[in-house]
Amino acid sequence: MRSRWADSNANPWTILIRLAVGLVVFFPEGIQKLIFPDILGAGRFAKIGIPAPEILGPFVGVVELVCGALIILGLFTRLATIPLIVTMIVALVSTKLPILLGEGFGPFSLPDFKRYGFWSAQHESRADLTMLLGCLYLLIVGAGDWSLDRRLFGKRHEH
Repeated sequence: MRSRWADSNANPWTILIRLAVGLVVFFPEGIQKLIFPDILGAGRFAKIGIPAPEILGPFVGVVELVCGALIILGLFTRLATIPLIVTMIVALVSTKLPILLGEGFGPFSLPDFKRYGFWSAQHESRADLTMLLGCLYLLIVGAGDWSLDRRLFGKRHEH
């Protein structure tokens, strides 16, 4: 059974991108949002102005945990990147765009932030942008040779 969503055109070393995205960032961040909700989950969401933080905080934590685990395993990798791409876009808009545009930007607030402007935003967004690009890469090329996607669904034959 082959699935376009599970096919992979990536080389075997794509596992390094999967480990960076899944194991280093999203899986542990999801756990931390659940075990430290006041600092990283609902509490942080409320502080920056995300609506319904008591619902979205744990929801995002579970999404990051589950999708991070799927990416680590290389299982349904392309599908697992989609909610993470959305998460990273929301993170960039809600926490990094205010740094770029200044203190009074929109509905989101960053209390006690000392520096604003392009270079501050670039510095603060580097990890978010890297994870967004890593997820986009995995969405485009798939999980690679060393993945459950490859073992379960095989490699698509190019014509």
